[in-house]
Amino acid sequence: MSTTKKVYGIYADDDDLLNGVHAFNDKGIKIDEVYTPFPVHGLDKALGLKKTRISDAAFIYAVYGVTIGILVTYYTMIRDWPQNIGGKPAFEWSRNMPAFVVPMFELMVFCAAHMMSLTFLVRNKMYPGCPPQNPDPRTTDDKFMMEFVTDDVESVKQILIDTGVEEITVKDA
Repeated sequence: MSTTKKVYGIYADDDDLLNGVHAFNDKGIKIDEVYTPFPVHGLDKALGLKKTRISDAAFIYAVYGVTIGILVTYYTMIRDWPQNIGGKPAFEWSRNMPAFVVPMFELMVFCAAHMMSLTFLVRNKMYPGCPPQNPDPRTTDDKFMMEFVTDDVESVKQILIDTGVEEITVKDA
């Protein structure tokens, strides 16, 4: 029979939550997850989270968008339907490129923003039809929660009480 339990500690204030995270780090107890209604400054460093690579993905998506912009402007304005507008040379993309900066920029922003959003949703398993992962809906409103999976429930509960927790819930893992 397994004695592993899930312990949830709910805080009312983000400063108390950060103090609790530091207390658990000092004791060497691993925090499995923290749920907050808004970003808490310094929480990522306190939890030891690594920098995300979403900015690298954004750069790749932006390059993709610019490439699509180049291809679309080249095909439509040079190959498919060249027009002499205001005496501009119509048969060379490189000479007309300043006129194409705006659509290329817009496609860059469009692709980067939309594809980053999709990447975020898929990476965090928040796409439509995915089961909810939040164990307490109050953490989307005004409460802060730490989640532990542990065998030593009493020591976790004691540290939670010492750091000003409002509510403690223990469930089977």
